Amino acid sequence: MTTVAKLLPYVQVLLAVLLVACILMQRSDAGAGGVFGGADNWNAGYHTRRGFEKFIFNATIVIAVLFAAASLAALLVK
Repeated sequence: MTTVAKLLPYVQVLLAVLLVACILMQRSDAGAGGVFGGADNWNAGYHTRRGFEKFIFNATIVIAVLFAAASLAALLVK
């Protein structure tokens, strides 16, 4: 149990770096106008992800869930 407690901070840092990288690699076409409903593109909300964009989107979700689980585990181990 102590090895898990010593390893968890490193796992959390690695997952945090991967999560930030995945978020930054995603496409961001919506500007401030899109936030308030004044988007230039009328179908901006109906974008279908394909290929690498879909992979990054799914990877971001998986890494976020793993990060949350690692954080919860860190709370329970201490």
